[in-house]
Amino acid sequence: MDTLDLIQISSQTRAAVSELITAAALQPGQLLVVGCSTSEVKGAKIGSGGSEAVAEVLFDVLTEVCAAHQLRLAIQCCEHLNRALVVERQTSLEYRLEPVTVIPVPKAGGALAARAMQQFTDAVVVEEIAAHAGLDIGNTLIGMHLKKVAVPVRLTQNYIGQACLTAARTRPKLIGGNRAVYE
Repeated sequence: MDTLDLIQISSQTRAAVSELITAAALQPGQLLVVGCSTSEVKGAKIGSGGSEAVAEVLFDVLTEVCAAHQLRLAIQCCEHLNRALVVERQTSLEYRLEPVTVIPVPKAGGALAARAMQQFTDAVVVEEIAAHAGLDIGNTLIGMHLKKVAVPVRLTQNYIGQACLTAARTRPKLIGGNRAVYE
């Protein structure tokens, strides 16, 4: 990918994640899960041509924006690692997440997860989380890692590169019946 494309991907990612954080009203310490196919960002079929350059740009923006909002970032691996997640060890301790033994690499885990494994201060892989919000770049199916109840968020930004973008926030379950009061 040329520099212009990477600049656009950076800008699109920053806009999307910033808008999601605002729409979801995320608070410091909460979890944001991101799944991404760098192949799809480049305009290729998922899993067919990952890009370490795209992963680098995405990771840098995601970590910068999450740090500014004091959010915990979880990067989802691909289906070859059962969509496990790369997080900081501190996140796994705070949320009582059980680490598993695997090292994501571009061909088994995905380029973004491999990048997270290399760049997080003290990275570990966990099997599952219940995040407060999520960003799905390229139809990577992050829903299994969102708290109940997931609510779609319609972002202004619909694509990152060539990959379609889906976002969600979560809310507590509404319980009770016709007598229940929610507000």
